[in-house]
Amino acid sequence: MGTRTHRELPTSDELAVWRAHLEAFDIARSRIEARLHHDSQLSTGDYKVLLALSEADGKTMRSSELAAEISWERSRLSGQLGRMEKRGLIRREPCVEDARGSHVILTDAGAAAFKASTIPHLRAIKEIFVDAFSADQIELMGEAAAKLREHLTAAT
Repeated sequence: MGTRTHRELPTSDELAVWRAHLEAFDIARSRIEARLHHDSQLSTGDYKVLLALSEADGKTMRSSELAAEISWERSRLSGQLGRMEKRGLIRREPCVEDARGSHVILTDAGAAAFKASTIPHLRAIKEIFVDAFSADQIELMGEAAAKLREHLTAAT
């Protein structure tokens, strides 16, 4: 790789890489999301919430902690939780420590839906994303993603 000089705007080559990245990942994400919904009737939002709750101590989190965990605004999470609660995937209980907050709890039905969706979802990720690359390319992409995350975290 060549060295880059500091300049204000990306080069045409850098912009082409950016666009190719966005377009390819939009297609991959769309196909993976469609497979998730087809295979399990879960949306990507459902899956993110269920994953976070399934990994949480006691399968419960405060709604503010859940929003931070999945990097969502609390208003977006509130709507998502309402839809999931109607379907019996989660339940909400008032937070004793803070009357304004609530605990989000993974229900048995939510745990079962998550468990049933996991293998088909991972299979879709492998077929649509992983299988497109060599092991070396996957490793390089992992390094690039870590570097980008480090850069973005330092910027905030």
